[in-house]
Amino acid sequence: MSRWYQESKKNSDVVLYSKIRLARNLADFPFPNRMSREVRKNVTKKIYATVKSSPVANEFDVINLADASRAKALSYAEKQYISPQFAKDTENSAFMLSADEDISIMMCEEDHIKINAFEAGQDLNEAYRKANELDDIFIRSLKIAYSDKLGFLTSSPINLGTGLKASFALHLPALVQQNALYKLSAMVSKLGLSLRPLHKDGAGDVYVLSNLVSLGISEKSAIDNVDAICTQIVKQERAAREQLSQDKDFEDKIYRTLGILKMARKLNESELLDMVSLVRLGISLGYFDIDYSTAGELMFTMLNATIVDKAGADISEDMCSELRARLVREKLE
Repeated sequence: MSRWYQESKKNSDVVLYSKIRLARNLADFPFPNRMSREVRKNVTKKIYATVKSSPVANEFDVINLADASRAKALSYAEKQYISPQFAKDTENSAFMLSADEDISIMMCEEDHIKINAFEAGQDLNEAYRKANELDDIFIRSLKIAYSDKLGFLTSSPINLGTGLKASFALHLPALVQQNALYKLSAMVSKLGLSLRPLHKDGAGDVYVLSNLVSLGISEKSAIDNVDAICTQIVKQERAAREQLSQDKDFEDKIYRTLGILKMARKLNESELLDMVSLVRLGISLGYFDIDYSTAGELMFTMLNATIVDKAGADISEDMCSELRARLVREKLE
């Protein structure tokens, strides 16, 4: 069964994935940051029972982070299924994950319910369809906190209204090479959106485009706004890639990078992300006969915590780099 990061769909040369997040809360309980442990357990059980008594019951497994290793918990965060903060509070955290891993439901994180739905490529409408199906189940079965004036009530005022965040993960190596990200980020912020790096220090050249406003705007309008800006950024990135393709020195750099990945005996996380970014760019320019699915696996399943989890034990930084390099070589054979 393929995962969303292994699939290639609309505009996948630039858009890694589309994501819809919906935040919901139960009306008769305090927000998670004011809950006792017993109340948290009670709310978690109610949310879990609602899904397990619904038509989608067989599609989800519950994952109790108290039973997971620290590396396993952080690995889930690396794959975007849960937030890094949620992964660190393993004693009190549990979430549900669909069999194909395209939907996760965090229970009692910042809000009681946080639905994350993914779709490969540029397709927010499909991601929204998945999230909305679950949202309807919760609204029918639970008393959800809602105000006629403010919409869905959330722990953070930023999420009031629809409680929806629509996001794209964009691979923008050519715009990064042109030093265009600062100007682009400033432009989208004026439109009520944000553009921020997915990884620390912009490693991998992946940036997340998302809406900042959820109050006073419909879910459809929010999705359409983000989608329209995404389409414009895709065009800009492709134009920048076309310019880069004329640079023979840069072409040589891309080919050399693939050679390093195929031969390296040590790779740290930032090296991996930056090199895979260049190889993925080379795929889009027709240099390599490599699938985007391979690049997606390297980007999302070779990060630090996931490597430690694969090792099955705590390992040193050097051992982590060695294991990563070996796994990358095997994937590129």
